[in-house]
Amino acid sequence: MAVKEKRAAEIDEIMARPGFWDDPEEAARLGQERTRLRTDLDEWKRLEGGLDDCRVASALLEEEEDLELLRETDSRIEGVEHGVRAMEFHKMLSGPRDPGDAILAINAGAGGTEAQDWAEMILRMYLRWAEKKGYKVEVVDLLPGDEAGVKNATVTVAGPYAYGYLKAETGVHRLVRISPFDAQARRHTSFASVSVYPEAEEDEKIEIDEKDLKQDVFRASGAGGQHVNRTESAVRITHLPTGIVVTCQSERSQHKNRSNALRILKARLLERQRQEKEKEREALEAEKKDIAWGSQIRSYVLQPYQKIKDHRTDLEEGNVQRVLDGDLDDLMEAYLLLTSESRRPEA
Repeated sequence: MAVKEKRAAEIDEIMARPGFWDDPEEAARLGQERTRLRTDLDEWKRLEGGLDDCRVASALLEEEEDLELLRETDSRIEGVEHGVRAMEFHKMLSGPRDPGDAILAINAGAGGTEAQDWAEMILRMYLRWAEKKGYKVEVVDLLPGDEAGVKNATVTVAGPYAYGYLKAETGVHRLVRISPFDAQARRHTSFASVSVYPEAEEDEKIEIDEKDLKQDVFRASGAGGQHVNRTESAVRITHLPTGIVVTCQSERSQHKNRSNALRILKARLLERQRQEKEKEREALEAEKKDIAWGSQIRSYVLQPYQKIKDHRTDLEEGNVQRVLDGDLDDLMEAYLLLTSESRRPEA
């Protein structure tokens, strides 16, 4: 923590200098770094204070038996342990993009209405997870399903290590259950894909030529007539050289939707650029699979038994509803620790 305190103090000193705001992009970059550092330092101080409270309570318990204080102390100790584990885990998220924000895209796969309903369940799962983390979430695009669920959705997630965690979720998610849409109550298998991109930082330069963009505007879609815009405020931008398509319809203003769409397009172009620079694109293309059988990273089984299995780590979870309600950290961390171990050089 001493290194982080020193760096935070350096940034504070830089931000106090005259003319600091003359370079808005650099000011924004340093501001984001300062926020991340201060968040970590505040959490460390909170854990230190909690540990001191536990020491005091333990000393009191040695002098006098107090069941209520004992239960409270056990709870505090558990909270401190959980916080320390989280901070230790953050040290594992050492990628340059890991501390930043993320863009999450969900697409229904094979299975029609079943898959669209599953895509909506996944969207709910990640919204619940982000809420538990205290992250700021915005659904910038959502295309409802024909009968139920959603065909696709795009969400921005802002908070410390949002991308570091969510990058573990990229891949195909498989659901097995008794279909609520089947009159004969047969078991169905559905698929949905999840893609995660790091939010572009203010200081990253990428040129987007207006002549490379095709823009369409249309009325936003929604769950009911009262939720549908009566003006053409939704924006769809196609980047012609790459074929990347981004749609945003969360705002009533066409201008704001266009700004959000360009922000997401920039993030996706930067991700593509990084893959090319690192010569990973060929490997990613070779591993690309259909959103269907045999390509899933995780299976969620509701019938004939209840179990979630991550096929990359072999970690299994019996409480399916808990995970669908947003308790994803164990599954995420198991995969991230596995990939971290695999990147370590051999002794």
